[in-house]
Amino acid sequence: MTEFLLSLLLLLSTARVDVAGARDSYPRQPLDVEHYHFALTLSDSTDRIEGSATVRMRLLSAALRTVTLDLADMSAARTGRGMAVRAVSANGKPLAFTHSADRLAITLDHASSANEVVELVVRYAGIPADGLQIKPNRQKERTFFSDDWPNKAHQWLPLIDHISDKATMEMDVVAPAHYQVISNGLRLESTDLAGGLRRTVWRESVPIAPWLYVLGVARFAVQQVGMFGTVPIETWVYAQEREAGFYDFATPTHEVLAYFSDRIGPYAYEKLANVQSNSVSGGMEAASAIFYSEGSVTGTRTVRWRNVVIHELAHQWFGNAVTESDWNDVWLSEGFATYFTLLFIEHAYGRDEFVAGLRDSRKTVLDFDTKTPAYRVIHESLFDMAQVTSAMTYQKGSWTLHMLRQRLGDDTFWAGIREYYARHMNRNASTTDFRQAMERASGQDLSAFFQQWLYRGGVPRLDGSWQWDAATKQVVIELRQTQAGEPFQLPLEFGITVAGAGARPRIERGEMSARSARFTFPYDQAPDSVGFDPQVRLLADVHLVRRP
Repeated sequence: MTEFLLSLLLLLSTARVDVAGARDSYPRQPLDVEHYHFALTLSDSTDRIEGSATVRMRLLSAALRTVTLDLADMSAARTGRGMAVRAVSANGKPLAFTHSADRLAITLDHASSANEVVELVVRYAGIPADGLQIKPNRQKERTFFSDDWPNKAHQWLPLIDHISDKATMEMDVVAPAHYQVISNGLRLESTDLAGGLRRTVWRESVPIAPWLYVLGVARFAVQQVGMFGTVPIETWVYAQEREAGFYDFATPTHEVLAYFSDRIGPYAYEKLANVQSNSVSGGMEAASAIFYSEGSVTGTRTVRWRNVVIHELAHQWFGNAVTESDWNDVWLSEGFATYFTLLFIEHAYGRDEFVAGLRDSRKTVLDFDTKTPAYRVIHESLFDMAQVTSAMTYQKGSWTLHMLRQRLGDDTFWAGIREYYARHMNRNASTTDFRQAMERASGQDLSAFFQQWLYRGGVPRLDGSWQWDAATKQVVIELRQTQAGEPFQLPLEFGITVAGAGARPRIERGEMSARSARFTFPYDQAPDSVGFDPQVRLLADVHLVRRP
């Protein structure tokens, strides 16, 4: 993901209302799905899938008579695609249902009692319009690959298709025996059946969000790469691309798992599989079975794909194990994965590559802000899922974490990260939860910081000049914030280089919270240069020129 900070006193009270109350628009129900069992039959003669879903849910309210699942219907706009429900039952007894507008409303045979557990069975069939893509790969072989981001799982599975609904799940697939089948969790069964078919069952015993449910069916070459503790690391690539794919995915998975486990907390899942697919562009961080586009396999271990692997592995902690409570807070996934990719790069490949990544991200944010200055990292009551991610959720979210790390210091930053992860692992979290974890670690009130960088639009834009005043022997720097809206509260750093000082700038610091500010620093001689933000610590667009 993914892939930073906030506005001030005047907006602070409304910010706290936003944090607590601006949920996305999904119609929530008083129920909690605990487990899904999806049984699917796939064929080479048709794109039609035959499905059965057993859904175990806990009803949290008394007197419920209707529960609703998400499932794409066969609307006219889908021209023959979509799912048709054949029957719904509980305890072997048929239940009444209606299925329209992608919602399957099921009438229970009794009024629920609070905390009651029910198990519904939905039998259905159809050709997926989205979500599960059935098409040839680049080797011109038939494949079945899912892509459920952000809320497309209901195109082929009946479920609660919302990011907050975490459940354990099983994928029970009957398919022609010339395919291998990959899904979340551990494989429980692989049994050859009559008629050239094979049944494969995978179970994910850790609760995950529905957009992470994954299915890949193709003619794979599969490599057991090694172990990370008790966790097997696997590579799944097209059979024809075995040599190149095994080479490309051999690194850096183990090193990344070790780094994040040490710095953040334990890896949550039973395996880690890197999977070549044709359903995604880039990578998709499905829990324990990460999908990468076909182009990820090159046989050359490119830096670009190395960084995609790191990013998707970071998601196993942020987005997967700790999942945002609603779509407004998606930066908790994408912003975190983007920054933690850079943190691993800093650890493994050096600060220069880390700084280059920060500079690239900053340019992306500034370019995006020029076109869309009011865009906020945290959405408010998101309706259009096409708008769920942008450069701001990835790169500005990442920069927010970077600036938070600079403010708190490394030890406090990592202490807060570990506490946040431990408290919310395999659960959901909000931006408020994250802020409170960092406040507990630091002893600081971070409300204004979060408001400024996450809940308001825009980024700081500063114009300024500097000169050396020979009479007073001072470097004088004048700055003005030119962006729309209230001024930002900014920690500033200047790098002042004087001849004979080994060409290394001396770092001078200041604070700016007004529209304009003036800074003076004593220097016995005129500097050769004055630079802004020499340590790359602030997200801002600054133009600083020398005055005669």
